[in-house]
Amino acid sequence: MFNKIKRFNNFSGITGLLACSVMLGVSPANASTLPASLNDLPEVIEQALVQFHTPGMSVGVVKDNQVVYLQGHGLRSIEDRLPVTPETYFRLASVSKAFTATGIALLAESGDLNWQQRVTDHLAHFQMADPWVTREFTVLDLLTHRSGLASGAGDSMLWPEPSGFSREEIIHNLRYLTPKTSFRSAYAYNNVMYITAGEVIASTTGEKYQDFIDKHIFAPLGMHCFAGDVPPSALVNHAVSFGFSEQRGQYAIPRNQIRQQGLVSAAAGGLTCNAKEMLKWLSMWLNGGKLPDGKAFLSSDSIEFMWSPQTLLPISDIDRAWDETQFSAYGIGWRLADVLGHKVISHTGTLSGYQTYVTLVPELNLGVVLLNNGSNYGARGAVMQTILKAYMGKPKPPAAENWISAYSALQQHNKVLSQEREIELAGSGHVVLELPQYAGEFEDQWFGAFRIKYASQKLTIESEKMPMLSGFLEPFDDHRFVIRWHNPNAADDAMILFDVSPQRTVTGFTLAPFKATVPEYHEYSDMYFKPVAGNNTSAE
Repeated sequence: MFNKIKRFNNFSGITGLLACSVMLGVSPANASTLPASLNDLPEVIEQALVQFHTPGMSVGVVKDNQVVYLQGHGLRSIEDRLPVTPETYFRLASVSKAFTATGIALLAESGDLNWQQRVTDHLAHFQMADPWVTREFTVLDLLTHRSGLASGAGDSMLWPEPSGFSREEIIHNLRYLTPKTSFRSAYAYNNVMYITAGEVIASTTGEKYQDFIDKHIFAPLGMHCFAGDVPPSALVNHAVSFGFSEQRGQYAIPRNQIRQQGLVSAAAGGLTCNAKEMLKWLSMWLNGGKLPDGKAFLSSDSIEFMWSPQTLLPISDIDRAWDETQFSAYGIGWRLADVLGHKVISHTGTLSGYQTYVTLVPELNLGVVLLNNGSNYGARGAVMQTILKAYMGKPKPPAAENWISAYSALQQHNKVLSQEREIELAGSGHVVLELPQYAGEFEDQWFGAFRIKYASQKLTIESEKMPMLSGFLEPFDDHRFVIRWHNPNAADDAMILFDVSPQRTVTGFTLAPFKATVPEYHEYSDMYFKPVAGNNTSAE
């Protein structure tokens, strides 16, 4: 069974690390090997951190098999004034997806599975809402964002962390998610399908997902990174996640901190690594899938397949103006596009408090990794554009002084548009029933229960499965309340609408974003909460 795994189990992690260091030329950054237009790269990075309210960033660039830039900038902890270094650990967020896809590719190469095999051949309990889709859903479909579900469907089982759902429960609950489009007809980003792919790996190999990635990807590449638990030695140098608002300034986001315990979301966005180690990962791809000792890790056929278009992506006006993009698609764990005539393979990762970005330009033998501990995409975008365009010969964006000013102008434009669309919602502040009549325990068939309690003349709400979803109910009008979550960074305010019988008893409720214009699909679309028989949580 999977001979490649057995061979990798004998790989020496120390030997691999040394070999990889030699291959990459890991050493203090040598700015003289950068293009002349990047002589001020450190200053650009520092300016981007300030402009986009990002505490710190670790940046690595590999070119022609040599590390030409590897530096930490800013702070990994504002409170303790600790600096970011190339060894500082960050959450990779969705950059994790390429590792999951690579795990599937290794199993496909060994013959233990096939890209076109049905998911039900590996996970008998896998079920979508449509029986035909269930039957036809392949391993490849899990990795290409064409499930027919809406973008982000199922994310409510993953975030805000910590999640109370197991991976088995997440996969079971796919059957309750309503399709938005027909199967394979449109791109819609999806995380829970990558969770499912991770469990396909576990089912096929008999190893837990995190153990497989640690042993059979990180170890042979000499990468000191983690798909599961993070050892205390790594926690000594990890970046604290931060957000920013005009009211609060920079603030820590404790719920997303790197901790010792691994995450249920690992296969979609929960891996932990640093810039120095990530350069080994990028170099493997740029070197045709070879290990530091020259042996094959991933075949060129697998790389070509993973870097081939699977699902078309839209091209924005910004993509055309800034990158002259004519083609954009999702491959397998990677996004693909042309930028100024070069094929670019990339992926971003976004989580409250962490922003990541990796890019490969095979034609230029160039790889870039950016890891930061802020929540504004402008920092990673401006730095990545600065680096890529310097190598491609177009260092400045159209009609802008530099990429920092370009992203600032774009965000200001988007902010104005958003404010113009905003409509102030106002209710009477009074509801029909007495407050205690809305209290009780209510359960959705897949999301679990919310408990609404009445005490001290107000209603509070808390989720059984998602501990960060707790708050209080503010009367709006009729049978509607606004949910004000205790942690406003965990989730946006929501509207709760109670259904009431002619006998004036509550029969259930729905949830929706607290917005004037509610999107067609949102995180609560597939939920309906019914009263749990014989339960009332009034305290007075």
